[in-house]
Amino acid sequence: MSGNQLGEIKHIVQLMLENRSFDQMLGFLYADANNLSPSGQQYDGLTGTESNPDGTGRDIFVYKIESNSHHAYLMPGADPGEGFYNTNTQLFGTQHPKPGTKPTNKGFVANFKDAIAADRAKHYPDTLPDTISAEIMGMYAPETLPVMSALARAYAVCDRWFASVPTQTIPNRAFAAAGTSQGRLDNHVKSFTCPSIFGHLSASKIDWAIYGYNGAPLTRMDFTDTINADPGHFGHFSDFTKRAAAGTLPAYTFLEPSFGAGGNSQHPNYNVALGEQLLYDLYHQLLASPGWNDTLLIITYDEHGGNYDHVAPPDTATPPDALIGEFDGFDFKRYGVRIPALLISPRIKAGTVFRPAHGVVDHTSVLKTIGLRWNLQPLTNRDKNAPDLGDVLTLAVPRTDNALQGVHVPVAQMDHPDQSLPSELEKIHAMRVAQLPLPDEHAQFKHTPPSLATSGAIHDYIEGRTAAWNEHLRRHQ
Repeated sequence: MSGNQLGEIKHIVQLMLENRSFDQMLGFLYADANNLSPSGQQYDGLTGTESNPDGTGRDIFVYKIESNSHHAYLMPGADPGEGFYNTNTQLFGTQHPKPGTKPTNKGFVANFKDAIAADRAKHYPDTLPDTISAEIMGMYAPETLPVMSALARAYAVCDRWFASVPTQTIPNRAFAAAGTSQGRLDNHVKSFTCPSIFGHLSASKIDWAIYGYNGAPLTRMDFTDTINADPGHFGHFSDFTKRAAAGTLPAYTFLEPSFGAGGNSQHPNYNVALGEQLLYDLYHQLLASPGWNDTLLIITYDEHGGNYDHVAPPDTATPPDALIGEFDGFDFKRYGVRIPALLISPRIKAGTVFRPAHGVVDHTSVLKTIGLRWNLQPLTNRDKNAPDLGDVLTLAVPRTDNALQGVHVPVAQMDHPDQSLPSELEKIHAMRVAQLPLPDEHAQFKHTPPSLATSGAIHDYIEGRTAAWNEHLRRHQ
């Protein structure tokens, strides 16, 4: 072993999945060892005694989701409540907690009960008919997620990684890329006007890339400096695979899953087993890459998505800027709920539980790490004060083992009930590409999207309009 090896890293690759809590995916990882890792480190996992009241005076305890459980890989059977007010209810039992109130994390079952009722009232076809509120306390057994569990045990798991803000996907993804959500606390954002890490890297002539799984990446539409960036920075997972095999990955690569109901994002209640396949494929592509010894792979989720976690989020976050949140005057001092986070590199000791010596890890810790590695100035006060991840890299001599040797990818026993239904992120993506300033054949900029009633129609529309935007940029650069 040796000291911090961040200086040896030439490629940081980040995959950000969707809407899962730490406990739900990794809470039972070391339960059979009294929550001690193989290296003897304490692990803040589940004991089996954690519970939530169901509103009738009964406590619902956490339980393991086994691979043969009913619709195991579509758990929970409905989409839990998301957003700022639902998260408040899950953590505090009320939408509007008084200042200084400490979260108890006792509102998850009651809030999920409301979410199920709301979905059924709206006749959402993706809610499984036998879903009950107790399912929000279902936590995956390590054997049910063999790929994620093997990677967590073989490299590093971070049990103190919190979402950057206690709300939905888009604000958290904004923090991950820019260190701020510019005061926004929901998904209804046209685009952000602040600089992103991608534009920041370009200004220093450092290469980067954003890849969608099987389509144009949504993240490109989030920031003005990515919307107008050279089209060569973007592509599909197949393009990432080619660059990995050739050893030409950039300094920073950001990967998106497929956000549709039939995709591999692991958003509830989409097929979690497809996400396991994505992790398996991604790991092996990097393992076979000529640049593997100099690569740090980061697996995270954007937010908890309403799923249970027993750890109260700290209220010690540094506000990124002077902007006040759009709801309840939120000051951005409270983190969101813990999310699953894996740090993977041949320069990481097996069985590591990573907690920085100082500070709380959130999505901006990736920005801090990139900044330290390539000598960039911080984007905001949040990433300026965030701890970096470099201390997890302790091995001067890279490992040569395959952590997934003999591990088999699970297969779900049933499919998601309506894979043609567009997801919210697909609809957001379509809205954003519709707003691209593309002139028509009459040099007019007015554009009316076609009918986008299915996931397939949205996919084709996004691909077509993105291709037209790429051609427009190439002609005018």
